[in-house]
Amino acid sequence: LRIVTNAGGINAVECARRARQVLDRGGMRHRRVAWVGGDDLLPRLDDLLAAGHELRHLDNARPLRDIRSNVVSANAYLGAQAIADALSQGASVVITGRVADASLTVGPAVHELGWSWDAWDLLAAATVAGHLIECGAQATGGLWCNWTEAADLAHVGYPIVEIQRDGVFRITKPEGSGGAVNFETVSEQLLYEVGDPSTYVTPDVIADFTSVRFVELGTDAVEASGIRGRPATDQYKVSIAYRDGFTAAGTLAVFGTDAAAKAKACGEMILERVRRGGYDLEHTLVECLGSGAVVPGVLPPPQGLTEVMLRVAVHDSRREAVARFARELAPLVTSGPPGITGYATGRPQVRDVFAYWPSLIDKSAVSAAVHMIE
Repeated sequence: LRIVTNAGGINAVECARRARQVLDRGGMRHRRVAWVGGDDLLPRLDDLLAAGHELRHLDNARPLRDIRSNVVSANAYLGAQAIADALSQGASVVITGRVADASLTVGPAVHELGWSWDAWDLLAAATVAGHLIECGAQATGGLWCNWTEAADLAHVGYPIVEIQRDGVFRITKPEGSGGAVNFETVSEQLLYEVGDPSTYVTPDVIADFTSVRFVELGTDAVEASGIRGRPATDQYKVSIAYRDGFTAAGTLAVFGTDAAAKAKACGEMILERVRRGGYDLEHTLVECLGSGAVVPGVLPPPQGLTEVMLRVAVHDSRREAVARFARELAPLVTSGPPGITGYATGRPQVRDVFAYWPSLIDKSAVSAAVHMIE
């Protein structure tokens, strides 16, 4: 048995050390543990910026220098080559930091099946396989549009992929487990978190999801074939997190005639009391859950509601402003309209906001490396 996982999070080396200790205690000192580094760019960030890597935001093109002082992490999405290298060096456990999810499957496939790193169709096939299983039970009945037809979803089985040397693969699940594997479950997962399905960009290959052919082989087994790929780009995606103020959110149950309108009015009362306390909050959101607020505009709001959940959320650069908001929800139970009732969880907690900054960096600026834990 070999295990490849990105379970290391922000501290892959310590996770690998703990895995080494577990194997040692179990009498398996001969099993090697490796960790893949090179994804963490934070220690090098200023040098990279000085060298001309602006790490501009993918959506608005702002340079990272605009928020550099607030950055708390910066990690490149590495590919599969270092994983395959670790397996070739005899690792039984390979723990990575940030890698592309599908690369966790591509690395073992390349290592076991002897593929070359420019066999684009084969790499694309392994990428599709990895994409199908990267969200676990979403390929075996989770999020399935016909989920009520999935047998025993409470004991859902997790997916298994069997990949052939020619790139054709079969996806199934453990015998006797719950859930389902069929054309719908795998095709829905194929399109999960995808922009352009003809150009699915990973560090290893650009996969064409429109080329995939699914065939049901029987109960809980689907074969995938015909997958096409193109050469990878010369850049890695970079995931950057930075401090962006503070937030809090709270809920209250609202009951009575025209409950949605009452809830909206209650939300505005809360915000007005915060303003009266001296804080005009920078970002606010008042939602009436149950009236269509979760997916606004998708369906017409139901009429005649007598019960909704009021949710008020705020975001501000000032901790004291958010703390002032947090003190205003509970008092509304007795200082607002009738029908404001329980299910409150006390004063909302003020939390730090860590915002997301997606960017790209030249692959030449990043070096993935394999480290063995002896």
